[in-house]
Amino acid sequence: MTEDPKTSDDQTEANEQTEQTDSAEQTEQTAEPVVEKQMIDKPSDFRFHAAYIVYSDIWDRTQSSDDKQKLNEAITMLAEDKIDCETFYRQIGQYRGHAGPDQFSGGRAFIETQRKRDWRRREERDSRNKRHGR
Repeated sequence: MTEDPKTSDDQTEANEQTEQTDSAEQTEQTAEPVVEKQMIDKPSDFRFHAAYIVYSDIWDRTQSSDDKQKLNEAITMLAEDKIDCETFYRQIGQYRGHAGPDQFSGGRAFIETQRKRDWRRREERDSRNKRHGR
């Protein structure tokens, strides 16, 4: 029996499509599962609300599904009063990143002082130089 070349081409194409479908299914199975953001904010509880805002900001910046899962576990445990706020912040501290230098600057600007006499001399010298184009 001789096979029609047209029929063998159709079978080859069908096999290729099946292989592509199988590889697509395997890719979907190996992809990271989608982790949903927890929506359990309690605006009436100030401490929890502040913790939820921090959780939400970190969640939006985080790319890893493992990190998101750990964040979900921490906020859920806080909502169920299994941990306190201090423990919650300790758990999520590694995901917060580094604080900016302005956050811990001390709040006061450094002011350099000088005597009035020194200030007058400097002003006179500067105005004289400005007047004579130096």
